[in-house]
Amino acid sequence: MANLCLYGWNDQWQQQKNNLSYTGLEHGRIITTHKNRYDVITSQGVLSCELTGNYLYTKEPDEYPVTGDWVVFQQFDDLGIIIDVLPRINVLSRKKSGTKADVQHFASNIDKAFIVQGCDSNFNVRRTERFLIQVIDSGIIPVLILTKSDLTSDADALKQSLGKVAEKAKVFITSIYNEKSISDLKSEINPHETIIFIGSSGVGKSSLVNKLCGNEVLGTSDISTFTGKGRHTSTRREIILLESGGILLDTPGVREFGLAVDSQDTIAETLDIGQLAKECKFHDCTHINEPGCAVLGAVESGELDRGVYDSYIKLRKEAQYFNESAYERRAKEKQLSRMVKKIVDNKKKG
Repeated sequence: MANLCLYGWNDQWQQQKNNLSYTGLEHGRIITTHKNRYDVITSQGVLSCELTGNYLYTKEPDEYPVTGDWVVFQQFDDLGIIIDVLPRINVLSRKKSGTKADVQHFASNIDKAFIVQGCDSNFNVRRTERFLIQVIDSGIIPVLILTKSDLTSDADALKQSLGKVAEKAKVFITSIYNEKSISDLKSEINPHETIIFIGSSGVGKSSLVNKLCGNEVLGTSDISTFTGKGRHTSTRREIILLESGGILLDTPGVREFGLAVDSQDTIAETLDIGQLAKECKFHDCTHINEPGCAVLGAVESGELDRGVYDSYIKLRKEAQYFNESAYERRAKEKQLSRMVKKIVDNKKKG
């Protein structure tokens, strides 16, 4: 037997289920996503589930369930059939690698995102900005975590190098060999909160999760003979319960993290450019070569770091391109849908 309240079930989710008239069906939360099936924690334990054919063939891939979703299902012997997904509070996504506007959803119904960077050669301010923008745009509380502080003599300097970005979230400097840093981070995780860990490969997410849990719940590979450090081995998203009541979700490391944001304002506000932009001479200023541009003026005076400005221009173009491509894709889908409907109607008339 499993207490689903430990996994985040509450009166609000029960009301959502009632509103969709699914009171006669069982419910559970997806704790692991595989290619064609899902491990769902139910009141009876973990059940392997698949999608109904109707759901599979009438929904777009980005509408499929993800880890963290609450689903309703029917059970047939040792297999569950997912009927529907309860409306999400939020979903964390990224643009799929190598595509214009296809989106990959990471997980849903997240309270906080722990953005993990290593205090070694992996440390990258621009990558942190990307993660932070996507998390904030998704309506999730961001927390920045610098791991492997034992590998640097000045972790505080790395924190300072984050600049204004560090003011957008709490920052924790940690090491799995420093018990106080782990206990300080653990105090940030409240009972029944769902926490997702995101970061690039090799930043020590799995090792950090193991330390927070007090045992080896996630696999970590042997030490690399080239780098002298452990290699990241998470290959799927999965939910883990903390004894203190927190709900942890580890994710595979990512080499590329394309933005999938709807509003360019999030980029400006996160990089602390939003207020400057309001002071520009022209309300539609692109901050590239216009006279009276307060943003360019701040760069020239040193008030705004050149690296932050360059990152802003790059990320803004990326977001604009993504949204234009997404609009074109939706228009093509609607056109195709109308064509199919017309063909079906003509067959019925014939």
